[in-house]
Amino acid sequence: MKQLSLDNLRTFVHIIELGSFHKAGDVLGRSQPAISLQMKKLEGELGRKLFSKVGQSYQANKDGEWLYQQAKQMLSINDDIFRELNAQQTLRGRLRFGIPSEFASTLLPSIVGEFSQRYPDVSLDVTSSLSRQLLSKNQRSEFDLILALVDDAPDSDGEILLEDDLVWVGDASRKLNKDSLSLVLAPEGCVYRSRVISQLKQQTNAWKITYTHADLYGLMAAMKQGLGITALAKSSLPNELSIIKDRRLPPLGKIKICLFNQDTQHPQVSKTLSEYIRARIS
Repeated sequence: MKQLSLDNLRTFVHIIELGSFHKAGDVLGRSQPAISLQMKKLEGELGRKLFSKVGQSYQANKDGEWLYQQAKQMLSINDDIFRELNAQQTLRGRLRFGIPSEFASTLLPSIVGEFSQRYPDVSLDVTSSLSRQLLSKNQRSEFDLILALVDDAPDSDGEILLEDDLVWVGDASRKLNKDSLSLVLAPEGCVYRSRVISQLKQQTNAWKITYTHADLYGLMAAMKQGLGITALAKSSLPNELSIIKDRRLPPLGKIKICLFNQDTQHPQVSKTLSEYIRARIS
């Protein structure tokens, strides 16, 4: 099986981008004869001429132009491999991460498991709470990275990862009460709770809050017992629940899922974890 020399390819790319053998040699610290020899070896490996002489200089021909695009991709993959492996070796520190409870149950296990396995020298300190509490003046400074749900506030300084549908959810095996909608909701301060109550107040159908709990697992247990339904961002819907549709349930609109990166002590750690989160949510 034939193999191309990445060193020769890198020299070739330098020649194309700098416009001459001489300039490529200056950048790479090699003589022009050495550069020419590399190109002869590359052409020998491929069995193709890559340059045409134009006046006193050489320019890439059709095959050379095609190879230039392929070579850039190969070198990029090569460089990414070493960049990633070096990052795994050097990435270390403590990261304080705040996340809403509903995302903690669906998103957190896969992220933390894969991230911790790849970067064992990074210590993740995760806190699960209501978005409004995570972003409050008293608590926000306690975190380096925050994933939070934001209502339609135009002045939010977070990076919007997704504008998600807010949907009614519950246990599909439980029928809705015909006389009054029963709701299980998080406590005051929850973005979902505020949206649900606001929309239901615009309806004439009867409703009541039958159970309040800050943690999604507690709400799920209540729904499994038939205590009512709730609202969640569609992307955070756990497998145990289903989207509920009923003529009495008003549309809830959309919700913004935002990422707040405020880590100045370990910025590379925050950046890397942010990339993991984007990949799962976007």
